[in-house]
Amino acid sequence: MPEFDFSAPRLFVDAPLQAGQTVALERNQSNYLGNVLRLATGDNILVFNGRDGEWRAQIAGRKRPDALVIVTPTRPQDRLPDIAYVFAPLKHARLDYMVQKAVEMGASALQPVLTRHTQVSRVNSERMRANVIEAAEQCGILSLAEVAEPVPLDRYLGQRGPSRLLVFCDEAAETANPVQALQQAAAADGIDIPEGIDILIGPEGGFAEEERALLLRQPKTLRLSLGPRILRADTAGVAALALVQAALGDWAGIAGSGLTR
Repeated sequence: MPEFDFSAPRLFVDAPLQAGQTVALERNQSNYLGNVLRLATGDNILVFNGRDGEWRAQIAGRKRPDALVIVTPTRPQDRLPDIAYVFAPLKHARLDYMVQKAVEMGASALQPVLTRHTQVSRVNSERMRANVIEAAEQCGILSLAEVAEPVPLDRYLGQRGPSRLLVFCDEAAETANPVQALQQAAAADGIDIPEGIDILIGPEGGFAEEERALLLRQPKTLRLSLGPRILRADTAGVAALALVQAALGDWAGIAGSGLTR
């Protein structure tokens, strides 16, 4: 496991990182470092951009933090497991929570889909990206999950790669051992590691019957039960991501052999 420096603040910067580079701070970043964290010129923080790994940087500026001087690398860039979290959007705070937890659990892409019973039809993608960045900053994550625009469920299914494993979490599925089901699905047809995984969590009203029928017709689809109790959508997302990571992802120590993007 990599060594993390939990004592140093971390900041995402959308700029190339290399030794000697000076990166200008945005106003909100300057305020955060100077007024919230009470840091000043000469103090050190950790920075990352999702591409060039993690670096130690020194704060520069006369009266307040204005820029960062990139000093030395601390961790090389990593790759996330190729796990897309596909979900029916929820309202505000619960959507924030769901995005943050998906990032913490290692999802590499976030894809909202609109279903018959979806509660929310409009999604603030900028707010989702802000939650992705905040979770990555707080949890030592170097790669940022991609944030996609919402699409209807049928359109998403029509454009997804057919070689990817679709884990369709269904409250109507027969209860069975989910870890065994995931491992058996990955090993089917001699494929030890699937070519990417899409985890689909529906709305709290459940999938409509025509949607369920459409999902069951998709190639490489695993209809997965998350246990004998009905879970809220945000809870189901965390449970499903934990199961997939434990069975097939980097929790199992096998992501480096193929399930990465």
